[in-house]
Amino acid sequence: MTGRVVIGCLVAAVVVFAALSLMGYTRAGIAVGLGLLLGSINGALAERALGAGVSVRLSSLSRLAVLTGAGGVFCAGFDLKAIGDPDRQPQIRPDGPPPMGFSDLLLTKPVIAAVEGYAVAGGLELAIWCDLRVAAEDAVFGVFNRRWGVPLIDGGTVRLPRLVGQGRALDLVLTGRGVAGAEALDMGLVSRLVPKGKALAAALELAGELTRFPQDGLRSDRLSVHEQWELPQRLAFDNERRRGLESIASGEWAKGASRFASGQGRHGKPGSPG
Repeated sequence: MTGRVVIGCLVAAVVVFAALSLMGYTRAGIAVGLGLLLGSINGALAERALGAGVSVRLSSLSRLAVLTGAGGVFCAGFDLKAIGDPDRQPQIRPDGPPPMGFSDLLLTKPVIAAVEGYAVAGGLELAIWCDLRVAAEDAVFGVFNRRWGVPLIDGGTVRLPRLVGQGRALDLVLTGRGVAGAEALDMGLVSRLVPKGKALAAALELAGELTRFPQDGLRSDRLSVHEQWELPQRLAFDNERRRGLESIASGEWAKGASRFASGQGRHGKPGSPG
């Protein structure tokens, strides 16, 4: 599976994230640890995931990652049974990491979520942390934590309105209702909608398409899209130019122009990125 890494939902992700720098291009066992509480999250797992997320951020061996669950569930959020258990309850501090451990990190490479079943509460936050979401038609997204008095604290109130707009975000945040299928696609919550059981295969196919593109320009543009949210428009333009110049300095665009001149990459085909 050259150039692709498959990661399980947070319970299993810590194993694969941590091993990423050593394992290189790997299709990991997706089901590792995912029978536990429908992919719920607790403090101990989040603490391990913090260092694991940094491993993915720094790895030079992968082009992108695919994040998925197992057993028909993407991720059901925080394990409420861990509240009151000092070994599993997250230690949330104003100056500390988020409960999930890595949800405030911007990775240098794309992440695709392959969503089957429920992506709710913290699982929704995990899904929208990813760049793209490939979801089964019956996959359900929602702020189900609303009914238990648990706040969104892993970026949900920031990323959701950026993704779907404030009006739709408030509908989901305030009502706690679930959305699926065509509605999730129409509001921009889902990037691709596929039949039940096909999310991972479709996500891997999409991943394959992205790995065939020249990577410096792809990563540069992606980072600029993410970074512009925090910048005034003039500085955002300057940052885009800075990122673009970094990509140009790699020599990638000269190679691309040479391939185009030789007839590659025309008529909508990516050509060889070499």
